[in-house]
Amino acid sequence: MSPLSVVGVSHLTAPVGIRERFAFASGEATAALDELRTRAGIVEAVLLSTCNRTELYLYPGSDAHLEAAEIVFAKKAGELVGGINQYLYRYDGSDSVRHLYRVAGGLDSLILGEAEVQGQVRAAYKLAESVPVHPPLAGPVIHRLFQSALAAGGQIRSQTPIGEGAASVASVAVELARKIFGSLSGRQVMILGAGTTAELVVKALERDGIGGLVVSNRTYERARELAAKLSGNAVHFDRMPLTLAETDVLIASTTAPHPLVALDGFRHAMDGGRARPLLILDLAIPRNVEPEVGGEANVFLYNVDDLREIVDDNLLARRASVSDAETIVDEYADAFLRWHDARNVIPVIRSLRGRWENVRRSELDRLLHRLECMAADDREAIEAFSKRLLNKLLHEPTARLREGAGNGRGAEFIDAIRYLHDLKDAGPELAEESQQVLKGDTLEDDEGEREGIDNGD
Repeated sequence: MSPLSVVGVSHLTAPVGIRERFAFASGEATAALDELRTRAGIVEAVLLSTCNRTELYLYPGSDAHLEAAEIVFAKKAGELVGGINQYLYRYDGSDSVRHLYRVAGGLDSLILGEAEVQGQVRAAYKLAESVPVHPPLAGPVIHRLFQSALAAGGQIRSQTPIGEGAASVASVAVELARKIFGSLSGRQVMILGAGTTAELVVKALERDGIGGLVVSNRTYERARELAAKLSGNAVHFDRMPLTLAETDVLIASTTAPHPLVALDGFRHAMDGGRARPLLILDLAIPRNVEPEVGGEANVFLYNVDDLREIVDDNLLARRASVSDAETIVDEYADAFLRWHDARNVIPVIRSLRGRWENVRRSELDRLLHRLECMAADDREAIEAFSKRLLNKLLHEPTARLREGAGNGRGAEFIDAIRYLHDLKDAGPELAEESQQVLKGDTLEDDEGEREGIDNGD
């Protein structure tokens, strides 16, 4: 039984126009998970859907379950030229476990080390947990897996620099603003132009509590549209210099072929000097602000190349820590796989004990039937002896089986035990035991087995 299978689409396999076809709202995700349980018989599942990926994590993994997941994806995406398989990836077994840990740690993200994905992984798990089915979709294996993945992601971010430093123009803008102003509460922001990147910067700054926003554009209607979208105010272009004097952060992103903020005009607007800091982010090519403006007192001017250099430097520092992060992923994944393999041997141990317990009882009954005249105390002594003998005979193979599972050879040892002892596939009773084991039971929960097999008495 595979500990997990994954099928999905991400920024690595499909452009945004395709990825958005696979995106599930929370209600749609709940319905999809319910369908996988009721129609395909999938035991446990989680659906992770973000702007950069949509993935289904399935337990136990099988070809049939992967096909059922792909059908769910195909229904959601609709007709695609060439079909959906060209965009999908599939992982199975240990590869799928490591994939989840890499996702939670930001190693598989569009922006290396980004932190938002950890919250998205947690939310996806909670959503599966909330689906009203029994047994729960976020069952014991998925629970252990996702809690471990979140722990791995947290350790990666706390023990490596992979999440340090801004990694986009918008996040760089916020980082710079914090360094210059400390708190952004009450700060005034102005957009000169109407570029998409400028919108992203403003939205990032808004999350830090800016005080107000003004939009100025050569086309006043366009300024009004953008201002309404961003809950700001529009000003006519010819009044931009007057507004600039009250601005703390200027974001310039027009397509003008020449600078719109020249040194002389800037000095005139400032009326001889600037008393408080002004952060200027010139995102335009050609530049909207003359470089000489950056030499004025209390002015901090960054053009697009400056910002990209900061992003690249931060990403370089992050990439240097990837190997350390991958080591953490491997440690957590190996620990989970050992846990899973160890869990799998317990039903086999119980089946092994049951097989030879039946033989013991049968042979004992035959013996006692022939010795009907034997005293009750002697009969009890013979039965006690048969139990001790069975426990001693099973102790060593049981211990070796557990040891093999802990060393990653569980499947190999299980197959050998089943063959050598003629153990049949688990029936309904053994399957029920397996579910109890996965919920937390172990052999040690059974006092008779603890005193017998475990101690070799």
